[in-house]
Amino acid sequence: MKLIYERSQAGRRASVIPRPAGLPAPEIPDDLRRAEPPRLPEVPEFELVRHFTELSTRNFGVDTGFYPLGSCTMKYNPRINERLVTLPGFAHLHPHQEEDGAQGALELEWRLQEILKEVTGLDAVSLQPAAGSQGELTGLMLIRAYFADRREGEQRRKVVIPDTAHGTNPASVTMAGYELTDVKTDARGNIDVDDLRAKVDEHTAALMLTNPSTLGLFDENIEEIERIFHGAGALMYYDGANLNAVCGISRPGDMGFDVVHINLHKTFSQPHGGGGPGGGPIAVRKILEPFLPAPAVVRKKDGAFALDHDRPKSIGKVRGFTGPFGVFVRSYAYMRMYGPRLREMSEAAVLNANYVLARLKGAYDLPFDRLCMHEFVLSARNLKRDHGATATDVAKRLMDYGFHPPTIYFPLIVPEALMIEPTETETKETLDAFCDAMLAIAREAADDVEILKSAPHHRPVRRLDEVRAAKNPVVKHAFETAPVA
Repeated sequence: MKLIYERSQAGRRASVIPRPAGLPAPEIPDDLRRAEPPRLPEVPEFELVRHFTELSTRNFGVDTGFYPLGSCTMKYNPRINERLVTLPGFAHLHPHQEEDGAQGALELEWRLQEILKEVTGLDAVSLQPAAGSQGELTGLMLIRAYFADRREGEQRRKVVIPDTAHGTNPASVTMAGYELTDVKTDARGNIDVDDLRAKVDEHTAALMLTNPSTLGLFDENIEEIERIFHGAGALMYYDGANLNAVCGISRPGDMGFDVVHINLHKTFSQPHGGGGPGGGPIAVRKILEPFLPAPAVVRKKDGAFALDHDRPKSIGKVRGFTGPFGVFVRSYAYMRMYGPRLREMSEAAVLNANYVLARLKGAYDLPFDRLCMHEFVLSARNLKRDHGATATDVAKRLMDYGFHPPTIYFPLIVPEALMIEPTETETKETLDAFCDAMLAIAREAADDVEILKSAPHHRPVRRLDEVRAAKNPVVKHAFETAPVA
């Protein structure tokens, strides 16, 4: 495929700006005038449209195929959500609009908060954080404010995270000014309680835990873990990245967690990927409510909705205004679509994952032989040991079968990890096609491993030197500095 500069021919234009008769051409101010005109491609409009349309067909997204990216919940986004977010009353609302002229938007935010309180089993919600990572940092800031208010801030300096944690967890701990304490995973994929018990004391501020974990497993010792932390006066933080597995079935608050962030762009269908936008609301137990970001969206006694700025213990704003409003509309629509049947979302996600796991675990190693939740982790270490094929080779070959690769090499405790999440929105036919492809790849590894090692074969871009690309990135193309034809 040619670059747009390679399509360029001198004198061709995509449009012509009309000049009314009798009016002189406007002069460009000297301070804006360039010594040389910008080197832009010269193409007619239809060439421009064809070029970018062809480029779009080379992209892979959840609208074009199955996207089993473990730990990222790349589910289908209903188109009705996109129509609702463009309603004039939402899309044209100015962020500085007076409260009496924004009652519909404030009501939607308040109702979204109420749903999230019910889903998490906690007492108060702030919608401000703009992503899960910012939700993590906000939650840790709330914990810091809580202990500072109790005059324990200098004493409690440690946050415990498991060795299966999302990469953002240790980063958030460090950014919040805490010391990181790592805890191991036991032979069944749970937190090692003995290791944990030895590391929790009067200096511990909190546990950061994803449950189910990034292994796709629900921790069998969660009640004992809660007793250990609360017994030491510490708090429990729930990374809600995997909430897609438990909505309407179990609630973090009932497990003993004091803080939860919710990834609206994962669990509740806000389009995900490409750098955003996202949403990471925080739900907290009553003891932490005074410290939530301000302003808070509240319902007054007369039934009107308002922004409450009178929060003297608040940690302050973590994002402009009340949060990413377009995300709220899409996620609220998704929740209302299910209504009281929201648990069906998680039940279908868990069923799909266990079905795929049952079909694949004979061909790939299964590090922890248990029923999974919404996702699971296999290992290609058997293919590497027996045939020299790695998780990377499996992922590259899967592209030839028309599927986006799963997450690979994460969690780090599983060698040659393949982390697969089918989500609730995929049909059995799609799951079977994916399983057939994965099984075929395992056979190819045994029959002719070079097919995997040189994959992909049928994609617009063949295998790249990823190590070289990471160490020596080329961020500009030579055509930007070459003369235009």
